[in-house]
Amino acid sequence: MKKLPKVIAVSVAAVLSLGLGACSSGNGGGTTSSTSSTTSSESATTATGNHLTVWTWDPTFNIYAMNEAAKIYQKDHPDFTLDVQEVSWDDIQTKMTTIAQSNQLDQLPDIFLVQNNAFQKNVTNYPQLFADYSQSGIDFSQYPQSVVNYSVVDGKNWGLPFDNGAVIAGYRTDVLQQAGYTLSDFTDISWSDWMTKAKDVLAKTGKPLLSGQANSSDMIMMMLQSSGASLFDDAGKPAIAGNQALISTIDVYKQMVQAGVYTEVNSWDEYVASFVNGDVAGTINGCWILGSIQSATDQSGKWDVTDMPALDGVSGATHYSANGGSSWAISASSPNYALAADFLKSTFAGSTDFYDTILPSSGALANWLPAAKSSVYAQPQAFFNNDAIYTKIVDYASKVPSNNTSPYYYEARDAVSAAITQILGGTDETKALQDAQDTVTFAMQ
Repeated sequence: MKKLPKVIAVSVAAVLSLGLGACSSGNGGGTTSSTSSTTSSESATTATGNHLTVWTWDPTFNIYAMNEAAKIYQKDHPDFTLDVQEVSWDDIQTKMTTIAQSNQLDQLPDIFLVQNNAFQKNVTNYPQLFADYSQSGIDFSQYPQSVVNYSVVDGKNWGLPFDNGAVIAGYRTDVLQQAGYTLSDFTDISWSDWMTKAKDVLAKTGKPLLSGQANSSDMIMMMLQSSGASLFDDAGKPAIAGNQALISTIDVYKQMVQAGVYTEVNSWDEYVASFVNGDVAGTINGCWILGSIQSATDQSGKWDVTDMPALDGVSGATHYSANGGSSWAISASSPNYALAADFLKSTFAGSTDFYDTILPSSGALANWLPAAKSSVYAQPQAFFNNDAIYTKIVDYASKVPSNNTSPYYYEARDAVSAAITQILGGTDETKALQDAQDTVTFAMQ
């Protein structure tokens, strides 16, 4: 995964606050400012203690959300305090590995954030670090199953989904209008239909519709998941060579690049600049990209959001996918499991007031489906042509197909990224994909 999604920079209000430093203390819980729709009396556990520690990254997004959750929880638990420590994802991963290998489990906080695509691998490799949610009383049916599945191992839930990585297709509606199109012309369409219209837009306006970082498989992975397909079979073995859904996505990608409707750039910064500067007229990515789009204040009112195209001729193809996202883990060594579970249940998995509070300030879009019923989510967004995009995106998230990420997800996507570069350079597709599969098989051994 490219630099930004791999660190899961999911802030959609702040512009890509990434690569945060090592551990430092954040603010504790503040005074109560909101109410919670779920109280501790409904929990399946009996909360004990009054203090929790948390590791997470991004002050404007995850850290902010945690501190706001503390304020809500303090309404019914006035003695509760929360120590949120700023730790980048890369450092959390390093610390988990070190702690597991040294068996110093007491060095973990009570709660820590884990990238969705890395969750299964960490639970599989370091099961001693994680507590499952079986005694939490949390209703996981109130989350999209595809998101829940990221942190399910051996039939148990090991993570609580937080940020929403549902894919959106964002377009400059003023550019579409110049070419004679509206957003509805790009809604619920196939990739072949999209290709025809994108070529027309390019011919009439000189604007490609999409861009992306070269040597990356982000677009491929989003297209692949939209059909419920994966780089692994049901038994967890690599399924890259001969994968018809993957072959179809690569074919579409090749067509886009060769037709000039998809511009490949060299870096993440160049990718963001391509649509912020108006060089391209749209983007398809996880909904956290909305923050980057909105950084172009001169384009307010000229963007809108819809679903992504569906793959032609692929069984199970939909208009919905995901890219990025993360989930809260509870440490198995925490003496405060009951308190941690009740805190998360009462806020991240139980309070519309909480999500109403954090959405306007941070753009933190919920995976918790009841939040979408809030009037705050239904408010028109001026930047996006006064469309109620947040309700729309939560609906998209509920329709994302599940797929098998496997503990070796990153190894597989890196191998596929290399294969795509080779294929675009003229290497035989069958050979490139077989080489990619062999690379992953070797890594798994």
